[in-house]
Amino acid sequence: MSAAQTSRNPRTRLYVESPLAEGQSVGLDHERAHFLRHVLRLDKGDLVAVFNGRDGEWLAAIDGFGKGWCSLAVEERRRPQEDGPDLWLLFAPIKRARIDSVAEKASELGASRIWPVFTRRTDPSRVNLDRLRANAIEAAEQCERLTVPELSEPVTLAKALAGWPEERTLYLCAEAGSVRPIAEAVRDRGAGPAAFLVGPEGGFDKSELDEFSKLSFVVPVGLGPRILRADTAVVAALALWQAHAGDWTAGSQDTRPPFRSSARPAAGPSDS
Repeated sequence: MSAAQTSRNPRTRLYVESPLAEGQSVGLDHERAHFLRHVLRLDKGDLVAVFNGRDGEWLAAIDGFGKGWCSLAVEERRRPQEDGPDLWLLFAPIKRARIDSVAEKASELGASRIWPVFTRRTDPSRVNLDRLRANAIEAAEQCERLTVPELSEPVTLAKALAGWPEERTLYLCAEAGSVRPIAEAVRDRGAGPAAFLVGPEGGFDKSELDEFSKLSFVVPVGLGPRILRADTAVVAALALWQAHAGDWTAGSQDTRPPFRSSARPAAGPSDS
C-alpha cells in the first residue's frame, strides 16, 4: 500500500454483509446511517472502513444519505482476508450485563464461535442471540478483527457434547475435582482446533463432572487458586490460550491492522 493510500484514514469501521470489491455499492440500514450522519456527523465523501468476514477490509467513501439510508462506494482493499484461530467458546448463560460482556470479550479475544449451553445449574432459561450478536459485531469493529464470531443456537450441554468432533480439544474450566494447570495443558496440546467450556455461576453439577471424566476429548483445567466469576473465567482462559497457542504468538507487524490516527469509534448498538 502506498504512502498516499495509508494517509487516507477512515473515520470509523463497520461490519457489513454485502460482498466487497472495487466499485461495489453498499447500502446501510437506518441505524448505521443515523450513526454516521448524526452521531459522527460525517458527510458525503468521508471515508469508512468496511469488512464482511470474507473479502478482507476495504476503504469506502460515503456516496450519499437519504431518509433512513446511506450508500457507500467501495474504493480499495486495505487488508486481505485472514481467518483467525479455530477457537470456540461454550458457556452457560449468565445475567444480562455479564452475558453481554462475555460476547464482547470473546470477540475481542478472537473466538471463532460463541455457543451458549444450558447446564444443570444454569439460572437464565433464555438467551437473546440478537443482542449477543450485536455485542460481538461491535467488538469486532472496534478491535480491528476481520471476522465476526459465529453465534450458535443455545442447546443443552448434553446435546453439545453428543455431537462433539473428537479432533477438537475441549478445555473444561473446572472449579473442583482433578485438573491440570491451564498453561501446562495448553502448552502440551499446542495449536489446533480447541474450545473452552465455562460453567454457570453455581458451578457444574457433580454428575456433569463425572460424565466429563468419560470423554477422551475433555481436558479439565484449573484457573488458579481463586474462584472466578464466569465472565472473568472466559477472559482468563481465552487470553491464556491465545498467548500459548493462538495468534498472539505470531508477533509479526505485518499481521497487525494499519494505524488509523484520525479514526472515530466503531459503530455499535450502544452508540446510536
